Amino acid sequence: MKPLLFTLIVTASLSLFAPAQATAQKILFGSCSHQDKAMPILNAINDENADLFIFLGDNIYGDTTNMQDMADKYQRLGKNPGIKTLRSTTATIAIWDDHDFGENDAGAEYPQKENARKLMLDFWQEPKNSARYAQKDGIYTAYMYGENHHKVHVILPDLRWNRDPLVNVGMTEYQTIRKPKNMGPYAPNRSKGASMLGETQWRWLENELQKPSAIKIIGSSLQLLAEFTGWESWANFPYDRERLFALIKKHQVNGVVIISGDTHWGEMSMVSKNLDYPLWEITSSGLTEEWKDVSPNKHRVGNFTSKVNYGELLIDWQQKDPTIKLSLKDIDGKIFTQQEMRLSSISPYHHDEHD
Repeated sequence: MKPLLFTLIVTASLSLFAPAQATAQKILFGSCSHQDKAMPILNAINDENADLFIFLGDNIYGDTTNMQDMADKYQRLGKNPGIKTLRSTTATIAIWDDHDFGENDAGAEYPQKENARKLMLDFWQEPKNSARYAQKDGIYTAYMYGENHHKVHVILPDLRWNRDPLVNVGMTEYQTIRKPKNMGPYAPNRSKGASMLGETQWRWLENELQKPSAIKIIGSSLQLLAEFTGWESWANFPYDRERLFALIKKHQVNGVVIISGDTHWGEMSMVSKNLDYPLWEITSSGLTEEWKDVSPNKHRVGNFTSKVNYGELLIDWQQKDPTIKLSLKDIDGKIFTQQEMRLSSISPYHHDEHD
């Protein structure tokens, strides 16, 4: 392991203190790693010597109510040599999406979520006293890295445990209208209060957003900014999506960057309408999975990649106005697309939030 440079604070429904971890100036992330497929991209990831790797969901393809079957799939992932190297050399944290939750596109109705929770947290070596094992509304959590003016706050909501039903447009509309445009079968759920998070988690998230930090990384298992893809995303729960934007403005939250997975393609998105600064999202998917029929995304910046990929968030604190580089990298670790910004460009609010 790298030198233990500072204390990592883990916050869930209760504040927990975990062992110190390495500084989080180079943060890598990815999603969609099928346990039965080779993952040559891990060679490039392990060569990065990163401070942190965030698994953003679909970390196995469980898709079962048989918990022994799911346990065996975690065991197969754990035996992957690249995964073993990554976990022995780099701090790793994780949230789940539908396939490691237990069923494709599943939400609150999935019957084995308590057992799936234990398997997931055990595999990712969650401290046994962690609130994630017992809190009633899912495995959401947050981590604070760094000190003083260099704090990086990683927030991982659980978009599965409480998720209300999806709205399906129907087979005819999907086959005749959606599918030819590479769009999925889902429409926004406009029922009053329809949510992926639920009220308890929303209160937790609002509290996390108010904690002082220079950069807030929201690690979302689903795309947050993209609209009209028809697949699972925050856009299918517009109440949630607009509520998050409103909270960022209400509490004058500086430095928010979104990282996401799920799609089986990689891209960057940006939204600035009705916000006080540009909100960037970098979607990295997958570590093994690829999807050639990439959906439209009016907020996309630059090109997409339908090849395996991983994401990088690189922070240079050495400058008076630190730089943040968001990159998508290919199987050989080469940059496919990149955005660079000054921290000041996503930090318009002038209250003193670093004390």
